[in-house]
Amino acid sequence: MLRLVQLPSSGIVWGVGGSRDGGRSLESGDGRSGNLQRVSSVESFSAWRLNGGQFGLPGFGATASRRRRMAVTRSGVKELESGLMEVREGEGTRVRDDERRSGALRVALICGGPSEERGISLNSARSVLVHLEAEDVLVSCYYLNKKLEFFGIPSAQMYSNTPSDFDFKITSTARSFRSHTEFLEHLQATSDIVFPVLHGQFGEDGGIQALLESAGLPFVGTGAAAAQVAFDKYDAAVELAKHGFATLPSFLVDDGKVDVSGLRKWFQSNDVDINTGRVVVKPARAGSSVGVSVAEGLNTAVKNAEALLNEGIDERVVIEMFAEGGQEFTALVLDVGSGNETRPVTLLPTEVEIFGGDPSDGEQEVAIFNYRRKYLPTRQVSYHTPPRFSEGTINKIRSGAADLFRILGLRDVARVDGWLLPQVKRTGPALGGQMPSDESDSGIIVFSDINLTSGMEQTSILFMQAAQIGISHADILRSLLSHACTRYPTIPLPKSIGYPIAISNSNPKAEFGMEGSPIEKQKVFVLFGGDSSERQVSLISGTNVWLNLRGCSDLNVTPFLLAPAEPDDTKTVSEGDLVGDKTVWALPYAEVLKHTVEEVVEGCIEHLKASTVAKVSTLRDQILSELQGQVKASLLSDDGRMEMPRKLTLKKFIAEAKQNNAVVFIAVHGGIGENGTLQALLRASGVPHTGSGDEASRLCMDKATTGAAISHLSSQGIHTAAKAVIEIHELVQSGDDMWVKLRKELKADDVCVKPVGDGCSTGVARLSCAEDLAAYVKAISTGQSQIHPGTFLKAHGIVEMPYPSPKQLLFEPFIETDDVVVVSANRGGSASEGELYWEGKSRWLEVTVGVLGLHGVMHAFNPSITVKETGGILTLEEKFQGGTGVNLTPPPSSLIKEEAIAACRKRIEIVANTLGLEGFARIDAFVHADTGEVIIIEANTVPGMTPSTVLIHQALTEIPPLYPRSFFRKVVDLALLQHSRQQIS
Repeated sequence: MLRLVQLPSSGIVWGVGGSRDGGRSLESGDGRSGNLQRVSSVESFSAWRLNGGQFGLPGFGATASRRRRMAVTRSGVKELESGLMEVREGEGTRVRDDERRSGALRVALICGGPSEERGISLNSARSVLVHLEAEDVLVSCYYLNKKLEFFGIPSAQMYSNTPSDFDFKITSTARSFRSHTEFLEHLQATSDIVFPVLHGQFGEDGGIQALLESAGLPFVGTGAAAAQVAFDKYDAAVELAKHGFATLPSFLVDDGKVDVSGLRKWFQSNDVDINTGRVVVKPARAGSSVGVSVAEGLNTAVKNAEALLNEGIDERVVIEMFAEGGQEFTALVLDVGSGNETRPVTLLPTEVEIFGGDPSDGEQEVAIFNYRRKYLPTRQVSYHTPPRFSEGTINKIRSGAADLFRILGLRDVARVDGWLLPQVKRTGPALGGQMPSDESDSGIIVFSDINLTSGMEQTSILFMQAAQIGISHADILRSLLSHACTRYPTIPLPKSIGYPIAISNSNPKAEFGMEGSPIEKQKVFVLFGGDSSERQVSLISGTNVWLNLRGCSDLNVTPFLLAPAEPDDTKTVSEGDLVGDKTVWALPYAEVLKHTVEEVVEGCIEHLKASTVAKVSTLRDQILSELQGQVKASLLSDDGRMEMPRKLTLKKFIAEAKQNNAVVFIAVHGGIGENGTLQALLRASGVPHTGSGDEASRLCMDKATTGAAISHLSSQGIHTAAKAVIEIHELVQSGDDMWVKLRKELKADDVCVKPVGDGCSTGVARLSCAEDLAAYVKAISTGQSQIHPGTFLKAHGIVEMPYPSPKQLLFEPFIETDDVVVVSANRGGSASEGELYWEGKSRWLEVTVGVLGLHGVMHAFNPSITVKETGGILTLEEKFQGGTGVNLTPPPSSLIKEEAIAACRKRIEIVANTLGLEGFARIDAFVHADTGEVIIIEANTVPGMTPSTVLIHQALTEIPPLYPRSFFRKVVDLALLQHSRQQIS
């Protein structure tokens, strides 16, 4: 097969073919020819001679996964256009132990569980899989359902987006175990060590630990006895008080009924006002984020406690004094001792700043660090690492957390949450166990929660704190694994995972070929963020792309944030000359791991201050000294320095990409990322970029124009809905007659409204009456950021509104489809548990289809159906953040015939080629279950690239499957191919 390369020394593009003498014949893009002879091979690169001149050429030698770059010749383009695009091996493709990786450490990764936090467990386990699995670590995945049944699952299923997704697919995709005994015997025969990533009940309360200990299985984490004490919030507080730690006064409900009289006395003895005094009500044994509320007064406290008991969340409830005036913090503790020796080291703590909730959204005005604030992007919480405390206070927190870790007998890793209370507390209600060491120059330190399985999602606090001292995702995960292995001398630990650990997954800037000469890597600039309402999804997408591509040893990947405009910035994206002046931040590793775009910008600004630099450097050096080299800090330079953020303009960013021959991976959703503006700027500068060009992007961003561009395809079974475009000012001035006019023109009872040009989920709503239309127009005209549930007549989720407000709105008939539901109980005898129920009267189903390829030869993936759980339109959370729902890829034959799926894919390819799409994109449509005819909704030129998005699900159904790393790498390759083809033509 022809391989296409570009020689580093000349920049000339060559097509490389085989020859009988073992060499390689070459044809260049300018018509020259030459001959290659292999002279030696070093690691992933081979040394070759071209007409007597020696150079390093990736891709011929060790493995295809080491190829550095694909470029294109005229002959190569022809071959690629025929659909013969080679799938690169190894980069994301899972190969089992008996095929390639003998001698690797065998790790059993367990996720799921019965708790309310099992969705976080799935996200954590997916992240662990991505960053831990390597040539010397073989990860096998297992899922525990709510019934405490174990299943062996393929690694591809780790990209399912929700527990519902797992539960629905489990019987058809997984190996079930008849009993815990059978499961344990299986682990004994197939694994060296177990890595449980289970949150809450059975994961952190000693349940899974006791099970593994009963079989003598090595595992990562704290033992069963210590876990049982540490997990129970009340018991842990009692134990800490015994050892002199300050604790918040608390009252325990442990007999299934609230002792109102006893609670009243507790209020009085702690000087808490019976009517207005604030307390925290939380389950004692349900994890750190489940069921926690703030109650004002005795009656509300009793009500909230009884609700927890009645809902069965826990049989023990803790009512705890509210930490009035306190500043919340959280700190990760690593154990770097060897064997059974405990030597805990606390990383750089994080201050958690929480802002008031929105009562209109059903939230408490008194903000707490609940599930949503902890795990989903929100401006209601901000993280400061290190905390805005004095260095003395930070060191007191660090030493106290380490002492706690040691006293409670914890192992490997734990996250400790707590409060810094103001000194004035000394004159208020007494704190349990207070001792001088709890006091700092800023206040009194109280540890309130212990988490034995910290969240391990890509941007979790664990990775955030580790990155601040130079430790990458792979560094810390392999360190945890290595440390746990030292307790079990019989584990056959590969030298590469020896103790102290050596990390090989750090994405160095250059590798070396013959005689030590550096071989330049292909540079990739990943750009995300922006101004649109989808900017937080863009941050998740860009982070996921960056982290995956970092695993490609032949790429040098750098993350960049396109900063949102300042609040007083009156520039608009239509002012072309001003777009180039937009701010772009070149981000260090640690600054990417934030939860919102605004938080990233604030972090960059903060970490450029001299005082912050000095503070972080001092604390980092201290922590690294305590770690004593037992955790590799691969993010530090040779002289021990951390990379700093850099501020530049978009013009300078493009110039830098041009100077470095970089590919720009566009992950900016909506705004200039999808309307062709960014693409046009890159094209004008000759910079290759992922995705479609500026003309196709501009066309697809305008939903009305998109429909017009494919309206001639109706004879091929490709349709578009009727459309009405109306100016905002006209809608504002109109009355109820506008609703009547719309219904008549569109011939519809319900109407779908959306901005004419914006992202795929922004501002999309179902309107059913004149009042709905008036509410939507008011939200647009007044600049509301969201429309909350309950605003419209029919059920709906949160509607994220466009920014800036559009000048036009697009109205279409709301196409009614019969809901597809997963039946959890018998429904009229038509379906049983775990089956789909679809009435199917209309025969239309909503699907989304990813496309991948070169201009004119796009390939359609299998379509996906997402079973919605809130209203008739998918929210941003449902689409991109793994919030709810079951994803069906491809749809089962009980819903759509296989012939109809094939016809649908063919029609989607026609649409993609007609619209001029290239690289990758996503097309949303309605498909007829019998004929495969489609009604096109829209085309998205920068689709969601979050860890559990449907695009990943679809790529995994390809043969062979495209795992995320190989998928994103192929997108980069396509950008290079498309760019080279344009240069040749």
